[in-house]
Amino acid sequence: MPPKPKPFFETLHALLDAEGKVTLGELLDAAGEQVYGLLVLLLSLPSLIPGLNVGLAPLGGLGIVAMGLQLAWGVPHPWVPRRVQAQPLHKGHIKRALARFETQLNRLRWPGAVKRPLNRRWVGLVTAWTGFLLAIPVPLPFGNQLPAAILCLLGAALLEERPLWAWTAAAASLGNTLYFASSFGLIVQGTLKVFHAIMH
Repeated sequence: MPPKPKPFFETLHALLDAEGKVTLGELLDAAGEQVYGLLVLLLSLPSLIPGLNVGLAPLGGLGIVAMGLQLAWGVPHPWVPRRVQAQPLHKGHIKRALARFETQLNRLRWPGAVKRPLNRRWVGLVTAWTGFLLAIPVPLPFGNQLPAAILCLLGAALLEERPLWAWTAAAASLGNTLYFASSFGLIVQGTLKVFHAIMH
């Protein structure tokens, strides 16, 4: 019998623990068919880190929107520019955020939980929408961390093929949408300030 493949999180930790630099392209090669889940996870993890989330959330959110739309469209492997794939990753930041996320994720793991392929079309749409929420400059408590945490759960659901996690993330994304909608005026003001700062 062929050896049972390691859970992808173990593979990810092994790559991050290796000496020398690790590029995004190397992680994508290691992910194989799970590449969408890995990309969503990597693009959303930095937004959970205090101090990094303000600057990285809009860029990560836009990247996740692109990933989600490709997933929903049925593209088997997402397009990532080679120049981006060649970029070395800051392993320390990723490992710290990953450890924090896995601590919470372990609470959702239990023996006998169902694993099966997800409907990638609707997961892609939920991912794209939540990525859009992450990209919005929201002057609210947990404005960046909340959609980032939801996206991390979506990425984990894709990596481990956990439908319940995906449905939980979809429900949380709806709650996130309602939370933002209740403060629409503040969001518009924040967006206009960012726009004026860019233009000047």
